[in-house]
Order: sequence, then structure tokens, then C-alpha cells
Amino acid sequence: MIKICREAILIFKIILTFTFFSFTSNSFANTEELYAKLVQDWPSIFPDGNRNAAGPRFFKYILDQDLEYEEFLQFNKLYCAVSGSLISPDVQPDEIFLTNSENDEKICGQYYKCCWPCLCDVMKYSETKKIKIDFKDQSKDIYTIVIDNPCNKNDFPELVNRDYFCKGNELNKEYTFSVDNKLVIGLLHNAQKCDAYDIDYVQNNQITGPMCEARNSTPLGELNSGMGDIFIRLAN
Repeated sequence: MIKICREAILIFKIILTFTFFSFTSNSFANTEELYAKLVQDWPSIFPDGNRNAAGPRFFKYILDQDLEYEEFLQFNKLYCAVSGSLISPDVQPDEIFLTNSENDEKICGQYYKCCWPCLCDVMKYSETKKIKIDFKDQSKDIYTIVIDNPCNKNDFPELVNRDYFCKGNELNKEYTFSVDNKLVIGLLHNAQKCDAYDIDYVQNNQITGPMCEARNSTPLGELNSGMGDIFIRLAN
């Protein structure tokens, strides 16, 4: 009897392991298909090829696909909201926190980056705002990443296609999604109100702690580290 039970447990564990890896493999394969679609649709998302700081274009494009909730989440893992770069399906997210635009509380979540400075830039120059979206299969509250309307800036970055963002001094609703005149640039994944442990974890991480402290204390004119610098000029 004991031998049979042990064999049964072993078989059960094998089945669970196989199911887990099958699910992981299928999920990754599906994400790869979504990535391929972004590559395929790139010319329609960015007709002039300029994706500088264009996370908002990706978010609006994905929202317009009329997706189920899980597909929407997977799509939003495949671009960097700061730089506008595509992100490989196998990239792991980083833990960050953002300020809630409505009440100044800290919201912790996961962010998919193309390079480490983007973590610093998104934490310093953006906020998060919770909104409800109707998907094909359900309605869900999500925490969006937002910046203030940049369209009335006198120093709008030359390397950014202003037409993607703006119509005059108003946000361009054809190419972007906005809430309360705040421009949505991306999605904060698995977001929830931070506790003390969450804050401590982010602040003591090698990147989001000391490296971001150094970057975020550098004067804007002295920054020279890629696409994030363009985003800062857009969001600052």
C-alpha cells in the first residue's frame, strides 16, 4: 500500500511538472507571436520610423486591438514605456514604485525595461493612475504609467515626433490615450499599494537604489546615456 501511494505521488508530481512547463512554454510561444505582430505592424505604428520616447503610441495601438485582458497584459510587456524600444519576450521585469497621481501614495509594481537608466527615469519623471478598461472578456482596473501633457512645452524635444503626441497644445487622441489630461505611456504590472518592505526592497536594489540615486541627481545638461535622456526632456 505504501509503495503504491509513493508511486502515485511520484506520478502526480511528474504530471504537475509537465503541466507547468507546458504552460510556461505555451505562454512564451504566445508572447513571441505577439512580439512578431508588433514587428510586423511597426510601419503602421510609426509611419516615419521614429519611436523615440513613443511608449504612448504602443499603449494606444495595443488598446485599439480589442484584446482579452491577458493578451493586453502580454502585449504591454514587449516595449519600454520610456524609450519606445521593443523588448524581447524573455526579459524579466524589475520591481519599482511610482507615486499615485491622485493621492501621493506609493504604488509598487513591475516594469519591463530596455536598459537600466529607464528604471530611474520612469520612477522620477512619471506617476501612476488607476483606471478601469473594458476588455473583450472582462472589465479590469489597471495602473497606468502617466506623465503630464507635454504639448504646451516650449522646449519639446526635437528628436520626438510631436505629431504622435499633440494637436496644437492638446493631446492627440488618435495616436495616444490620456486620462484627465495626463498622457498614458505604459502599464505598471502586478501593481498594488506599497508596504514598508516593498519600499525598502526597491531602495536597496543595486540599480533602483544607488545607481538611480546617482543618475537622478545628475543635472539634465550632463546626462548622456541614451533614449532616457529624450524622455526626461519630454516629461520634465
